[in-house]
Amino acid sequence: MIGFAAERFSAGIANLDVPMGIGGSDMYRQQILDHYKNPRNYGEIEDATFTHVGENPMCGDTIEMDVVLDDDEETIEAIAFQGDGCAISQASASMLSKRLEGMTIEELETMDRDDVIDMLGVDISPMRVKCAVLAEKVAQDGAEIYFGEKDLEETTTEDDDPE
Repeated sequence: MIGFAAERFSAGIANLDVPMGIGGSDMYRQQILDHYKNPRNYGEIEDATFTHVGENPMCGDTIEMDVVLDDDEETIEAIAFQGDGCAISQASASMLSKRLEGMTIEELETMDRDDVIDMLGVDISPMRVKCAVLAEKVAQDGAEIYFGEKDLEETTTEDDDPE
């Protein structure tokens, strides 16, 4: 059901640029590296309720998410992602995939960039915010498309204002 491809994650670890500041520590940096090297829920779900893809064209990050909803279509039962990109985008997708399990669609819809940055636990420079929030936007847009609230081929962070 869910495949795993950790070898893809071994490249680029030495180039992780996570600015540390008041809101960050080595513990959180290690957590990001762990999720990057050992992504949770990496793969695909064949019979997903919905699948959606997105990209950050500024740096080439891509994320595709498969989501399975419960029978009432209110709660996320399972989630898997595939993608390619920097440590921040891929770790964020991994961490978010764990956080979304058991969450309601309503809770997903109310998430914002601050929730994702808090989840990461480090200060993210304005240039990296789009990397961090890509997975969140893909999951939210995928749900909105599934429920007929949005008509969109692919999510992009191109027009996102990081401020």
